[in-house]
Amino acid sequence: MKTPLNRRRFIRQNLLLAAAAGALPQVVTFPLRGQAAPNNKVQVACIGVGPQGRGVMSGFLSQNDVRVIMLADPFKPNLDAAVQQVNAKYQDNAVQTAADYRAVLERKDIDAVSIATPDHWHVPVALAAAKAKKDMYLEKPMGLSIEEDQLLRRWCQKNKIIFQFGTQQRSSREFHTAVQAVRNGRIGRLRQINVWCSASRPGGSTEVVPVPAGLDYDLWLGPAPLTPYTEGKVCDTPKSHKTWWFNYDYALGFIAGWGVHPLDIALWGMPEMMAGPMTVEGQGVIPTTGACNTAVAWEVWFAFANGVKLRYRGTKNGYNDPSPLTDFSDWQQRYGKIVDHGTAFEGESGWVHVYRGGVFSQPENVVQEPLRPQETPLYRSTHHQRNFIECVRSRQPAICPIEDSVHADILCHLSDLAVRLNRPLRWDPRKEQFLQDAEANRRLKIRSKRKPYQFA
Repeated sequence: MKTPLNRRRFIRQNLLLAAAAGALPQVVTFPLRGQAAPNNKVQVACIGVGPQGRGVMSGFLSQNDVRVIMLADPFKPNLDAAVQQVNAKYQDNAVQTAADYRAVLERKDIDAVSIATPDHWHVPVALAAAKAKKDMYLEKPMGLSIEEDQLLRRWCQKNKIIFQFGTQQRSSREFHTAVQAVRNGRIGRLRQINVWCSASRPGGSTEVVPVPAGLDYDLWLGPAPLTPYTEGKVCDTPKSHKTWWFNYDYALGFIAGWGVHPLDIALWGMPEMMAGPMTVEGQGVIPTTGACNTAVAWEVWFAFANGVKLRYRGTKNGYNDPSPLTDFSDWQQRYGKIVDHGTAFEGESGWVHVYRGGVFSQPENVVQEPLRPQETPLYRSTHHQRNFIECVRSRQPAICPIEDSVHADILCHLSDLAVRLNRPLRWDPRKEQFLQDAEANRRLKIRSKRKPYQFA
């Protein structure tokens, strides 16, 4: 049972969040940072406009008080597709383009940027945007190291950047329903959280081929090691699936790229997991052949200071060798339908299982009953880009602020390191370092960056 002090703190924090989300009246707005916003529209530039970036951009194009005025991507086919999308919306040819994101950040009339580059560029671009005092919507995951995350957080806080992470499940009804029920104690004292997502794919071509037409490959690589272009590295081809998602030079793989979504919901449901020391240990399978070298199966256990445990696993995504790591029969028996991702909260008097498109509980009324008068409402957003734009105007925190986003990303890094080191680790979330483990702490550092793409 929660103490009165914890409950008062919980209520105070959630009232502040509710105000920020629009659940309470907002009467104060602030001037936009851009210097030339016609009709008081928020002027947005999109950096990284591949399929994911264009999907995020569509959320901004649907906002009547937003104008997308510039696009940047080192792959011309991506730019061409994005230009067509923007021009179809505005019925003109006004949007400007560049291969290099730095051309965007030089402009004084841009209020906010959407960043959806490959993962290895996320923090370098976001850090430059924060220094240029641009509010930002950053696709997940965050950095290739925890030190990168910390550096970005420091600059966002220093320059009072409105930050929205691309963990858009927080803006979906089913996840809000699940987390609000858990945080209001409807399943009693929390005992365990089960989390799963699609794992990385194995394989991937290592055949060296010519760089695709229209790709500035040196700029695409940026801070990553200089390596030959291989089949399917940047995009799917008839011979290979896209491999950068699953290559450690550019990403942690889906243990972070997909996993940050259900892990973020676990964090949202129990933010106190970051209040004290924790242990983490795991095992997994990392391919040693092919272009893909991130975890294709794993099981990671967290034990938090309050006694709650978290079990995190990867579902099959091309790795089909028989393994207890990919046997989900226990969760299928308990929760019924299991899709390739989800978060399940286990309490003393019931459970809540949520995934995209569904939320279920035992007892069933846990998620079916509306908010009770004595319960505390949770920060509510019904559209991730809309929430970001409203916060750009109000200067209130978005539903996925930089602090929560770094914590969610840290859970991904801890999981990856536990699998790679294959031994128990002890983590101090206040100091954000491992306890008495020099080798593990070295792996928190910013990776070596290729010249001239080092951090300034």
